Amino acid sequence: MLSDNALKRIDRELTKYPADQKQSAVMAALAIAQDEKGYLAQETIAAVADYLGMAPMAAYEIASFYNMYDLAPVGRFKLTVCTNLPCALSGGVHAADHLKQTLGIDFNETTPDGLFTLKEGECLGACGDAPVLLMNNKRMCSHMSTEAIDQLLAELRAEALAKPAGPKS
Repeated sequence: MLSDNALKRIDRELTKYPADQKQSAVMAALAIAQDEKGYLAQETIAAVADYLGMAPMAAYEIASFYNMYDLAPVGRFKLTVCTNLPCALSGGVHAADHLKQTLGIDFNETTPDGLFTLKEGECLGACGDAPVLLMNNKRMCSHMSTEAIDQLLAELRAEALAKPAGPKS
């Protein structure tokens, strides 16, 4: 189910915990599996749970609780916009509305070309840089004015043209 490379990465995470507490690496292991597969299907969550010696339901509870995990396919670029109060007061809702209008989608939807998925996020911990968005759970984008959003979208579209997506695994 998971590649040897993914299992080696999970094994590296396991070294951070006592041998009898392998389940402590579940969040990292789920992130590694998602990076490889693109999202966390039930079978993938079960494979991670099995590898860590825990019940699949326990791993699913974690995957379904945190918004960094995707339980269904998402676009190549998942954009999570913070709309909590500090960001909302500093333009977060306006940034989200601009993204919705520009991409032609709402929260939890993906553009027809499969490039962008838009998510609403809880606090991203960068209130002083509001409005902020997180791209693919890895890249924080700060001070996202409409101009900055348009520039980011153009950059991501150019990247998609230059490097078409291949298989995840």
